[in-house]
Amino acid sequence: QVQLVESGGGSVQSGGSLRLACVSSGYTYSSYCMGWFRQAPGKEREGVAALDSDGSTSYVDSVKGRFTISQDNAKKTLYLQMDSLRPEDTAMYYCAVTPIPVVPHRPLLSGACDYEMDDWGKGIQVNISS
Repeated sequence: QVQLVESGGGSVQSGGSLRLACVSSGYTYSSYCMGWFRQAPGKEREGVAALDSDGSTSYVDSVKGRFTISQDNAKKTLYLQMDSLRPEDTAMYYCAVTPIPVVPHRPLLSGACDYEMDDWGKGIQVNISS
């Protein structure tokens, strides 16, 4: 059973930084895509950043140059470093993972995997005040 647990959220002022972490367990996918998603009240969920097992990364335009997705395979942890935060970044943030074909597999979309995500964390709140 795959488990994803997010941490690192909280409240900061505009211009500040946070680093989200997502610790995973229970999956043995050798080829996968992982991503960070967010959902603000009254808005649809959107992909923020994605990373696949080839090492490719992608970001939604609104966070390019401010957010960085990375992983530590030894710790089975996915990170999202968020800098220059803005009030519009306020949302519940979720990490997710899905297996993908070894080859060929579809390239990343802007900030998301081009596959339906199989497993999700419960989410963590990020609040940015102006």
